Amino acid sequence: MNRDTLLIRSTLDPATRAPACLIEWGPIQARITPDVVHATARDLMAAAAAAETDIALLAFLREDVGVDNDGALAHMLGRVRVRRLAPAAKTALRIEAVAGADTGRPYVHIARGSMKGALSPDEARTMAQDWTHAAAAAQIDAGLRYALGEWDHLTPTDIESLFTILQSVQR
Repeated sequence: MNRDTLLIRSTLDPATRAPACLIEWGPIQARITPDVVHATARDLMAAAAAAETDIALLAFLREDVGVDNDGALAHMLGRVRVRRLAPAAKTALRIEAVAGADTGRPYVHIARGSMKGALSPDEARTMAQDWTHAAAAAQIDAGLRYALGEWDHLTPTDIESLFTILQSVQR
């Protein structure tokens, strides 16, 4: 991405102490639930595959079928995209598969609020893995915080200090 880096890390919802993930991207900060993080990761993976498929479809239509009209190609690609299943779950990002008309390369566009970025399919897959790991970490961290709180050897301050250290190691 060419603007500020999009970061994600495990945290807790301060009101409920439930597992959550914090995303930070430029001026944007948002606390989201692990299920929304997982849905976003799935959509990143799907968009990466769709962008690559769109490029392959355009190459097939140009080279094997002989369609050389850009308007016709755009129309056909649009009709194929309409038939794709729309994401069913809420996601943290706006995600769109893009076939670069000028470059002939696949891209995944992402956005949230005023922030926007373009990823290669491999970068989108890597981001999806990072988001999946953050969601799993949030769920594990919440359980571990609870278990440590039940153990009478650590104070709440000790537990938060421990998690501050753990999160600094994750970066």
